Amino acid sequence: MAAYGRPALRDLFDESPTPHIAHPPSTHHRDFYVATDGSYRQHGGGLGAVIETRDGTRVGRVSTADTPPDNNVAEYRALHLGLDILAVRAPPNARVGILVDHDELASNVNAAILAGEHPDRKPPRPYTVPPATTHHWRGITARLSGFGAVRAARIESRQNPAHPLANSPTEYEHVNHELDRCVLPDPPEATPSQFPPPSRANRHGGGRASD
Repeated sequence: MAAYGRPALRDLFDESPTPHIAHPPSTHHRDFYVATDGSYRQHGGGLGAVIETRDGTRVGRVSTADTPPDNNVAEYRALHLGLDILAVRAPPNARVGILVDHDELASNVNAAILAGEHPDRKPPRPYTVPPATTHHWRGITARLSGFGAVRAARIESRQNPAHPLANSPTEYEHVNHELDRCVLPDPPEATPSQFPPPSRANRHGGGRASD
């Protein structure tokens, strides 16, 4: 079920833009979805992650205090953490949907995915990764290459179920003691053949499309 009364991660992913990558309805259904968020405050911040299967079964949640230098770095740390957790719960060929409320992070993730599929490994645009996230960005890209297919969607902060986990790690500390689960999603339902629409993220610009 969705966390905190919000829609299931699959629903959020299906209705959100995916920068640089088209969102064809016949292929956008993932096996796992991971929503992450990072927060920064002068005296500390936090990281949060929520993982669900395609059918809405919650696989895990994490809420932990952190001391990032700024909010941008916090977002990268949170995604690195979420992907690390997912990697030990999902098979190597899993199709993964990532949900973040940070424009540049979503864009960089999808650019990295496209670069990995391109013969010269060039992204559709240069990465804009904050210098302080160097090690975390390397960890993120390493995790991305370990799944069968990945794409990232940009959601609103108010929709992000990881947002309260990142912003109130003390209040949500109990989620770290929930039973870890390694569950596989139900088989995907049949989807009628149809022409893929243009990417919702690139309605006014170009960009390479990918499954």
